Amino acid sequence: MRRMFRGREMDAWKKALVAGSVTAATVLFMKKKYPAGVLATGVALAVLAAEYPEKFERVRRSLPDYFDRGMRVMDMAGRAGQRISDRGLDWGELGI
Repeated sequence: MRRMFRGREMDAWKKALVAGSVTAATVLFMKKKYPAGVLATGVALAVLAAEYPEKFERVRRSLPDYFDRGMRVMDMAGRAGQRISDRGLDWGELGI
C-alpha cells in the first residue's frame, strides 16, 4: 500500500529505511561513533535523493552560497576574536 509523502507517493519500505537510518544515525552520533553515524545518514540521504532528485539538484546548486555565507560568518568571528585579544582582554575577566 502506498501513501502520499510530502506530495508524492513513496513506498513503505523506503519510508522505513529512511526512518531507520535517521534513527540509527542519531543513536550512533549520541554514542560518539561519528563515522558510522555519517554512513547511516548517507544511506537516508541516498534514498531521499533517489526519490526526489529535483529537490536535491536545487540543494546542490545552492550549496556554494551556503558555504560562502558560512565562511563570512567565520571570518567575522575571527576578526572579533582578534580585536578582543588586541585589546588585551583576559577571558577570565569576562567570566568565560
